Amino acid sequence: MRLRRSASEPVPNAFRLRCAAHWGGTNSHRLATTSSGTKLGAPRPLPTDHDPHHRLLSVVDQPVTMRSMNDAPSPNDAQSPSDTRPIRRKTIPDFQQMKSAGQRITMLTAYDFPMAQLLDDAGVDAILVGDSLSVVVQGHENTIPVTLDEIIYHAELVGRAVNRAMVIVDMPFPTYRVGVHKAIENAARILKETRCQAVKLECGAEQADVIAGLVGAGIPVMAHVGLSPQAVHQLGGYKVQRDEDRLLNDAVTAERSGAFAVLMECISSTVASKITETLTVPTIGIGAGPACDGQVLVTHDVLGLTSGYIPRFARRYANLAETIRRAADQYCDDVRQGRFPAGEESYK
Repeated sequence: MRLRRSASEPVPNAFRLRCAAHWGGTNSHRLATTSSGTKLGAPRPLPTDHDPHHRLLSVVDQPVTMRSMNDAPSPNDAQSPSDTRPIRRKTIPDFQQMKSAGQRITMLTAYDFPMAQLLDDAGVDAILVGDSLSVVVQGHENTIPVTLDEIIYHAELVGRAVNRAMVIVDMPFPTYRVGVHKAIENAARILKETRCQAVKLECGAEQADVIAGLVGAGIPVMAHVGLSPQAVHQLGGYKVQRDEDRLLNDAVTAERSGAFAVLMECISSTVASKITETLTVPTIGIGAGPACDGQVLVTHDVLGLTSGYIPRFARRYANLAETIRRAADQYCDDVRQGRFPAGEESYK
């Protein structure tokens, strides 16, 4: 509730003191003096119920705790339910700090508001709106069909749900392979229309100019090396990548071009380990072994929602597909047998 004060009513001393503390600077030795001669920090009588400013003082006259930059939470600090500080979003410097400190980065995929909200609440560091939605959401056999407009639609849903994690969006095929200027235009649409913080693109050394162009335009880029699902027809299938020289060159070139992180998919764990040691930016693995600076999985695989083939590198932590089937079956049976709705689920 906003408290109103008449034009003739004097400003309370507590409010003057707060203003004096703010405009007088942050040095602890600097004291402000009010019109009555009271110095900031000096004891003053507590308000009484007869004090006309008592209600206002109860709101304004609260202890002020000064925080320095050294008191800022670390990237992995979790907020308790009673913590009233604004939620702090993960940033690129946070990821760099986590690599330096040896703290693993967690990343999962999301394509809609409810799932993104749940993952964000769980403390996932980054949420990827991947072109994998073409397979796990749209039902296509590969990631090629999803369009820029479709991925923007899903990314906007995710962006509205997430307050803490970094949101990264895949650039779908072939939106970044049509020239640097067009790639910038497409990536800029993603950032402007989805509330995300970065884009990801499948790239080798040949895409260095695109990465540099996007970064130069102020668009953070996560590079994706190794298996490129968008190139499945060229590769002849989804195969583990073992060409160390090519993979190392792709990763190093991506970093030099300005990528803030490198995702490695289906790479020999030995090669992935060497790349992680070589790069100064974080590496995120998916089927690239345990030595990466972080890991990402498709959430549908993690939750047991994927039907058909499941990659070897995926680990299932739940079987929601069976839970959903059982719940739907029970609902249908209750409706058919007249057990739903019951009295407590009906209005009088």
